[in-house]
Amino acid sequence: MTSQQPPLWRRAVAELLGTSLLVMIVVDSGIAAQQLSPIDVGLQLLQNSTATVLGLTVLIWCSVLSAAPTSTPWFPSSTGSWAGAAVPD
Repeated sequence: MTSQQPPLWRRAVAELLGTSLLVMIVVDSGIAAQQLSPIDVGLQLLQNSTATVLGLTVLIWCSVLSAAPTSTPWFPSSTGSWAGAAVPD
C-alpha cells in the first residue's frame, strides 16, 4: 500500500498548529492554577497537572479522530479492523 505524503507546507502548518496548541495548554494551565490558589503550592501542582492532562487528552483525541475519520477504535471500518489508525485497512 502506497500513501502520498502531504506537501511540506501543509506538514509545517500542522506541526506549528500542534506545537502552539500544546504550549498554550501547558502555559495556560499554570496561569490558571496560580490564579485559583495563589498560596497553596501543592494545590497549584494538582490543578496544573489535572488541567494539562485533560488538555492533552483533548488534543490527542482530536488528532486521532482527524487522522482516521473512517476507522477509530470505537467505530471500526467496513473491514472490521478494530486497530484504528495504527493498522491500515
